[in-house]
Amino acid sequence: MSFIRTFHGDIKPDELGLTYSHEHIVCRPPYWVEKNEDDLLLDDKEKSKLDVLDFKNLGGRAIVDATAIDYGRDVQAVKEISQETGITIIGTAGFNKSFLWSAAIPDRLKEATGEYQTFHEWIDASSINELADFVIKEVEEGLEGTGVRGGQVKFGTGYNRISPLEEKTLRAVARAHHETKAPLHSHTEAGTMGFEQIELLRSEGINLEYISFGHMDRNPDPYYHEQIARTGALLSFDGISKIKYAPESTRIQCILELVKKGYEDQILISGDTARKSYYKHYDYGLGLENILGKWVPRFIKEADQAGFDGKGLIDKFFIRNPARCFTFKK
Repeated sequence: MSFIRTFHGDIKPDELGLTYSHEHIVCRPPYWVEKNEDDLLLDDKEKSKLDVLDFKNLGGRAIVDATAIDYGRDVQAVKEISQETGITIIGTAGFNKSFLWSAAIPDRLKEATGEYQTFHEWIDASSINELADFVIKEVEEGLEGTGVRGGQVKFGTGYNRISPLEEKTLRAVARAHHETKAPLHSHTEAGTMGFEQIELLRSEGINLEYISFGHMDRNPDPYYHEQIARTGALLSFDGISKIKYAPESTRIQCILELVKKGYEDQILISGDTARKSYYKHYDYGLGLENILGKWVPRFIKEADQAGFDGKGLIDKFFIRNPARCFTFKK
């Protein structure tokens, strides 16, 4: 039986609908709290909800909240947003990247993680299989002791490097995937280390058709994208609206290059909207509405001009590909 696991239970894949594949809705990352980086604290449920409603009003149906345990999830607030807006939300078990792990573990997580003071201490002291058991529990029982079960498992690595602890969490998440059949998601810092992640995943026996590689548009290299796509993996172009990293023309060209090579079934689109200044209702940013309201019409126009079916591609990127990507395959 195939299903997608959401904040409100399991659904059939064809019930998912139009999906943003990588966002952050309400979170207070401990690392950024300690650094007093207020822009990175999405700490107002009502403001986040207004942006989710903007997404819904443009036809959005579902959001993947890619916030792992080390990034300050507020599971209850996100659950309430899902209930109050009617938007389907998928939660994330697993880990992010190692530079976040110097932060102190919040008191609410002490029961789950033990008496360790920081995420680094906890991960360092735990075996791969102990960490895998923790991730499995979050998928099968609930995130942070709640009844909200994780709908994907995540790991991450740093910029042009994979630390020993990042390799440990990658292997733990891979083993949790084998046990639960939950879809896999990878954080790649600035789109780097995809090949190296693939080598490690293969050593754990992972079928790469079950993973999405995040932040691929941060490394706008068509050769790199093609080599990853050839493995069967999905590529997440989740930096839409972030012009400081690249113009939209660059992202669209990279996407169309993959389409030309026959990989349109392996592309996901989202915004990774993780700052107050990105959100409309926090700090007047472009908001969750920007992709559907402005980017999608532009993409359709450019795809049509290049000889493709723009609307058909959008249907794949936002509906059909997510429905396949986020499915548990029992």
